[in-house]
Amino acid sequence: MTENEKQRVAIFRFSVIHEFVGGAALSRRGKRRLMKQKCARKWDIPFSDRTRISRSAILRWIRIYKDSGERLESLYPKGRSDIGKSRAIDKETGLNLIHLRQEMPEATVPVLIRTMKKRSLLLPDKELKPTTVYRFLHAQNLMKPPEDQKQDRRKFEAELPNDIWQSDVMHGPMVSVEERQRKSYLIAFIDDHSRLIPYARFYLSERLTSFLDAFEKALLKRGLPRKLYVDNGAAYRSKHLEHITASLGIALIHARPYKPQGKGKIERWFRTLRGQFLTEVGQMSLDELNGALELWIREVYHQRVHSATGHRPLDRFTSRMECLRACPDDLKDHFRIIARRRVAKDRTLTLDGNLFEAPVQLIGHRVDLLYHRDSPKRVEVRWQQKSYGYLTPVDLKVNCRVKRDKNNQAQISPERHKPSGGKVWEP
Repeated sequence: MTENEKQRVAIFRFSVIHEFVGGAALSRRGKRRLMKQKCARKWDIPFSDRTRISRSAILRWIRIYKDSGERLESLYPKGRSDIGKSRAIDKETGLNLIHLRQEMPEATVPVLIRTMKKRSLLLPDKELKPTTVYRFLHAQNLMKPPEDQKQDRRKFEAELPNDIWQSDVMHGPMVSVEERQRKSYLIAFIDDHSRLIPYARFYLSERLTSFLDAFEKALLKRGLPRKLYVDNGAAYRSKHLEHITASLGIALIHARPYKPQGKGKIERWFRTLRGQFLTEVGQMSLDELNGALELWIREVYHQRVHSATGHRPLDRFTSRMECLRACPDDLKDHFRIIARRRVAKDRTLTLDGNLFEAPVQLIGHRVDLLYHRDSPKRVEVRWQQKSYGYLTPVDLKVNCRVKRDKNNQAQISPERHKPSGGKVWEP
């Protein structure tokens, strides 16, 4: 199992136990009820055909997570005993299933399996389980629920500040950027309990990099939420975002596709912003627009009594300061990008056009490189979940003077003397 796959499993396990290890304190009865619910529901477990999780497994994950000092790495799975064996659905079978599903979008999973057999798309000794096929098609976003399915929707409100943050992106006005007109995108967060806006800013794109910048600034400003409720778009399904939230003890929850009602509070704030703020602003640069937005949130929105809560957002947020979780000192490290590289025989590797030198014991290994976009030359190297410090940028001039002793330790020789005699050739 690769490092990314182990990470995915660990993130899933944290999503199961996060209510027991973080958030509001649960009573003994509440814990029993919650445990019963988790054992009864069906799960989409990464790299597994199982859909249920036992009580003993959940308790084991809680114990090892707490014993490790709440480190996400403690939830990594142990080595598998079936390495090298084929999966339930091989590549060819998977492609056949995808094509068949596109051809028969309304067919049930059992019908798909029977059709595969009729068309001889399965080997005679190959048996497909309905649950396996369902999870495979679900992972390919090919299991859209029926449109007429009725759902029980109820209004809710978080009990405490920073229990739940909702976040979404809104298309903003055109802004002036280097004498050109560019479309802007507003990325914002709202606290479910108080309706306070932890952070909001207009960007020139709605990509993951913009969201992570806003998310990091929101955490620095208002502390750590216990849950983050976001859209179901590709940017919010990023493994990088899942790792960031899990490492900070934040449960990442995605809204159901095509169901905007779940993000009602942030959508309602967007309507307020369109009607009260955007109507008053004219043509601006991006910096001017963000400056005006910050002033409006601070001086107008946060100071008004909210119609739903009966309190000013800032007053309601600060009324329970003892419940807020402060950001860790190493918050920036949690937002580092993870890249995979193989260390060459000369101990070097390349990252974003920069050449680095790794420790000699890592030669030939694929290692994890952790770095922040703001500091591309400060790169930590890890192998098998162990840190080997920060990489050294290669200095070719120094390397030309490096000699190795019998223990393979670098010995830098002094610079050679320039010749004192001779004559410089002149044309």
